[in-house]
Amino acid sequence: MLCRSLGLAAAGFLLLAAASCSGPAGGARGGMQMPPMPVEIAEVKSEMVSDGFTALGTIDAEKNVEIVSEVSGTVRELPFEEGRPVAAGTLLAGLDDRVERAEADRAAALVEQVRLTAERTRQLYEQKLVPAEERERADANLKVAEANHAVAKARHDKTRIRAPFAGIVGWRRVSPGAYVQPGTVITDLAQIDRLRVGFAVPERFAATLKRGAKVTLTTTAYPEETFAGAVDVVDPQIDPATRTFDLIARIPNPGRRLKPGMSAAVTAILVERPNALVVPDEAVVAQGDQNLVYVLQPDSTVKIVPVRLGLRGTARVEVVSGLAAGDRVVKAGHQKIFPGAKVMPVPEGGMAAPPAGGSPAGKAPGAKAPAGKAPAPQPGSGK
Repeated sequence: MLCRSLGLAAAGFLLLAAASCSGPAGGARGGMQMPPMPVEIAEVKSEMVSDGFTALGTIDAEKNVEIVSEVSGTVRELPFEEGRPVAAGTLLAGLDDRVERAEADRAAALVEQVRLTAERTRQLYEQKLVPAEERERADANLKVAEANHAVAKARHDKTRIRAPFAGIVGWRRVSPGAYVQPGTVITDLAQIDRLRVGFAVPERFAATLKRGAKVTLTTTAYPEETFAGAVDVVDPQIDPATRTFDLIARIPNPGRRLKPGMSAAVTAILVERPNALVVPDEAVVAQGDQNLVYVLQPDSTVKIVPVRLGLRGTARVEVVSGLAAGDRVVKAGHQKIFPGAKVMPVPEGGMAAPPAGGSPAGKAPGAKAPAGKAPAPQPGSGK
């Protein structure tokens, strides 16, 4: 009897509960409603967007030469520090110059002797004591002597090997006391304050990539850094075998960290818009041939807005029309919402304050309150 009475009581309770949930419209408004759904929100921002073509390139020095001897001789000194910067005109190697110096001194003495003879001959000519042919012969002898002196001086200068431009010297290829011939390499010299980067580009970009186009460069040595430069040389011919043409970009190299011979990923900028509107890629919902986003309204409801997209990046996409800077869009949680649905915004990287009467930040609606406190009333609960 007791079990039967309990069963009848339970059945009556279920009937009453069903009646309260499926009553007339007025009763439905007083019953339980769907709580606001938590969704991740992102703000529409104005950022720089760009589109480009990336290719593998090779870094080269702006200037790079092998320092060689132009004359034969014994190396007397190598007054430079390996791997260090030098200024233009710095002495890098000195050869035994005793013979060349003596020849230059003798040629200088002959010039002085012939000059004195030429001056006396001009004086005599002005006094009409010598014919014009004598004066002309004296002037010609002076020019020959000066030329001989210039040759001797140039030959002597070649024993003093200097840096043709400022740069970084390499290691010594010879040692003091070595006998060198014309063409013997003494060291290397490279100018790396600014670098050249060569890379090949498909022919379809021939109309877009011009001299002055911006480029960015990354290397495996500095994977987190980007170096900026510009295209300086555009090859006027397209290779018929590969259907590509070559570009050379110049990149500043502060601190001389990039080295000639490094490989680099070079991105040539084709399109650049400094104030484009962007949203996270996840915020865009594709529906047929349309792209849609859920926009958060002031009353914490959402509405669907069709948008037209532009350039796409790795994580963000440009919105050409449909949104304004500062709009807030749903980034995650689309599956649980619909136009007009009330939501609980959760911003990127943190929790937002809940709507009035909502659950505490960081807790789902209807979560149990701490011990000793009554749970906060939910929107639309009628309590």
